[in-house]
Amino acid sequence: MEIKDTFKTIASPSSEIIFKEKNSKFFGYAFPVTTETEIKSHLVKLRKQHSGAVHFCYAFQIGTETIYFRANDDGEPSNSAGMPIYGQIQSFGLTNVLVVVVRFFGGVKLGVGGLISAYRTASQMALDESEIVEKTINIHFQISFDYKNMNKVMRIIKEKKLEIISQQMEKSCQIEVVTRKKNAEMISNIFSNLFEVKIQPI
Repeated sequence: MEIKDTFKTIASPSSEIIFKEKNSKFFGYAFPVTTETEIKSHLVKLRKQHSGAVHFCYAFQIGTETIYFRANDDGEPSNSAGMPIYGQIQSFGLTNVLVVVVRFFGGVKLGVGGLISAYRTASQMALDESEIVEKTINIHFQISFDYKNMNKVMRIIKEKKLEIISQQMEKSCQIEVVTRKKNAEMISNIFSNLFEVKIQPI
């Protein structure tokens, strides 16, 4: 069974889109995020930027192995905003992404059906504006060994095209390398079988 070790996300924040429905204006944005702190800071900026707006509805999904998501209606009727936005994140197959739709009320009520449709459209437009990229899920390892074993360790790192993140070369050496998840077990086994070399995931 092949290990799935890629995920799709967006390369950079989308440009602002605007969707109008019965005098209401919906501004849509998509941001690449990996933490809730980043999510909060994007929301704070948008609240400042659109101080006259009534609703800041959003959904996000973060994580690759363990998925964490949230959908927020921000005062709109239950499930009329956050979930339609989250539905678009799912239909694009994305993670590590935040989509925010800011609504300026235009005086005409849209009803729940109208809201669902408007929030869904605005988030779809924002994601359509985004460059979608595929990234790999990577595993970091620390390799520990004595200096005399340097050559054999470096030879494998080179052969297997491992990326070195950091290295400390003294009498006892430590190198941090990164590899795609699907190669992790193989890499771990190769180094574990070397005499006087230790490897552990970090």
